[in-house]
Amino acid sequence: MNSWTEQDGERLQKVLARAGLGSRRACERLIERGKISVNGVTIEHQGVRVTPTDEIRVDGKLVPRNTELVVLLLNKPKGMVTTMSDDGGRPCVGDLVADRPDRLFHVGRLDADTTGLLLLSNDGDLTNRLMHPSHEVRKTYRATVPGPVASSVGSALMKGVALADEPPAPIPDTFRVVTEHGARAIVEISLHSGRNRIVRRMLAAVGHPVEELTRTQLGPLHLGSLRPGQLRELTQAEVRDLYAASEQGATSTRVNK
Repeated sequence: MNSWTEQDGERLQKVLARAGLGSRRACERLIERGKISVNGVTIEHQGVRVTPTDEIRVDGKLVPRNTELVVLLLNKPKGMVTTMSDDGGRPCVGDLVADRPDRLFHVGRLDADTTGLLLLSNDGDLTNRLMHPSHEVRKTYRATVPGPVASSVGSALMKGVALADEPPAPIPDTFRVVTEHGARAIVEISLHSGRNRIVRRMLAAVGHPVEELTRTQLGPLHLGSLRPGQLRELTQAEVRDLYAASEQGATSTRVNK
């Protein structure tokens, strides 16, 4: 029996995802398309298991097996685009990890004018969990808006405001006014939706267009005191907590449906 059929091995798609080739589902599609070979044999069906000594290739290129899982938390600076490279020469998050040997990719996006918590990882499975709508990991933002903010604003948001030519905005998990000073206020909003620029559009719809926006929390992770442009590696406990948060989100989605 060839080593890649041994039952004590690890599922091929899991190994591919850990090597940074995408989510497990994306890696399953690579297998279905005949892109993957193990020890020179093309694999076209699921369920194959591999051992650490097996040689895995994608389109003939060797897949490194000693890849360590890396999950980095970044405080994304303002004006930096969420891409790993940019043909137009704009500063991008990939610039901050260009000297690392890991094959990293960003987990979700923040628009160029939004700062704060963004993850970079080579863990395709975790990335898919955090980005897929069915998992709905909560995100928390702080926004500077024109003040004062009337109590009716929170009530309107909690009912679901209308957005032009779109479905209604999602219902936030929480909304509160953090501080008010003169003509400016800082508000905090938490929600599960990952729709493009949704926080900006929601607050604009209730008469408080965003002037500054920072993501401060993703699931159990907090931005903390990390300065713009700084990175730190997550602990194993934090990664486990992220997986748990994605599972809770998926369960909640199934129940609500």
